[in-house]
Amino acid sequence: MSPAQGRSAAERLASAVKTYDVRGLVDIDLTDDIVEAVGAAFVDEVGAAGRDVVVGHDMRDSSPRFAAAFARGARARGGDVVMIGLCSTDENYFASGTLPADAAMFTASHNPATYNGIKLSRAGAQSLSLDTGLAAIRDRAIGYLEDGIRPVENPGTERELDVLADYAATLRRLVPLEGIRPLRVVIDAGNGMGGMTAPAVLGEAAGLPALPIEIIPMYFELDGTFPNHEANPLDPANLVDLQNAVREHGADAGLAFDGDADRCFVVDENGDAVSPSAVTAIVAAREIDRERAKGVTGEIQVLHNLITSRFVPELIEQQGAVPVRTRVGHSLIKAEMRQSGAIFGGEHSAHYYFRDFWGADNGMLAAMHVLAELGSQHAPLSEFASAFSPYAQSGEINSTVTDVPAAYARIVEAYQGRAEFDEFDGLTGTGITSLGEAFWWFNVRPSNTEPLLRLNVEGEDAATMASIRDEVLALIRA
Repeated sequence: MSPAQGRSAAERLASAVKTYDVRGLVDIDLTDDIVEAVGAAFVDEVGAAGRDVVVGHDMRDSSPRFAAAFARGARARGGDVVMIGLCSTDENYFASGTLPADAAMFTASHNPATYNGIKLSRAGAQSLSLDTGLAAIRDRAIGYLEDGIRPVENPGTERELDVLADYAATLRRLVPLEGIRPLRVVIDAGNGMGGMTAPAVLGEAAGLPALPIEIIPMYFELDGTFPNHEANPLDPANLVDLQNAVREHGADAGLAFDGDADRCFVVDENGDAVSPSAVTAIVAAREIDRERAKGVTGEIQVLHNLITSRFVPELIEQQGAVPVRTRVGHSLIKAEMRQSGAIFGGEHSAHYYFRDFWGADNGMLAAMHVLAELGSQHAPLSEFASAFSPYAQSGEINSTVTDVPAAYARIVEAYQGRAEFDEFDGLTGTGITSLGEAFWWFNVRPSNTEPLLRLNVEGEDAATMASIRDEVLALIRA
């Protein structure tokens, strides 16, 4: 019996709808009929009958047929489908923002080849989550799976649109790179959509003029089976090929994209990772300077989630702007970007959000900021980036935990009198330090989808960080 047998389509859809998107195993959790029902439900929930609905997809084998199934459902309920074909997630956001139009992107991001999913947005690249429409879409789709999709009197139309050249030109306007010193950059696309967008934005593939950037391509062939390594640069094992290539070619920097190319990781000329917190600080400083250069004299806000380095809010304040601490999660931060009017936001997971890109995340834009700053001075990236990463961070450490409240209780008891606690997002403990003592903090958050606790620690120096990391980890795993 297959995993799908014994479960109705409605049950399989319910399990595939996550907090921020739809994601599951191909032809088990997600099938053509399920996706078609979601397309119909999406049009109903966002009121897209008679309006454009953008549909794009990544390079996974199942993505084209899922996109077609979604389009059938959307047209049946009156949506005018705009098929943009192969694209990155941020390119999909671009189409949603410029048309403007509600949008669906078929991708499972960094997940293995056996998965696929749907990222849904309202017009203007406003992401949907369970709290902002995704639960209602799920419930409507379950109704269609049980009772069938009823076509409206005037079904929608379908047309194709290529947005890659406009997308690339827009990014170049936001971060000009024409005047930088020549750079040699290795780019590992992981056989994902970065293999299409990187040569369009940073090269001449979209018909734009050449930049002073020599691209050394790695795994640019679009292949949803990921034959070389998973397109998940958050796992250090998937950065090894890039790190070796950067050293081998004497490159100035390396970039690694995830499967749908909305996240980008940076390594320096030695092959060492530049932390997403350092990238957040670099981009924040540039965006604040750009805003001031426009003559803005009022308050400027920059968002950072609570896992980013303490240096990020320190730098934002040094630049005369206001740091705003947020919870983890791209839908939460996108909503906060809109509500606050913040010019930029960064996460420890290498999601970077730009007001001038509809508040949506765009890893390519962040990478371009790093290249622009690197290319405007002569220090190597390792030296330049170290100034934006002065403290020691543990990175995210996962532990299997079935009783989260008990783990929290152990930690709070052990650190009574040594730390101040808040539960803004998970449990954060900040060291109570007297003059001359090194600072530290840790955060423990439960996973939304697995019985895991995620630990992040930062200290003023490596010894302090390691001491707190080991102590909290022992308490979590006791």
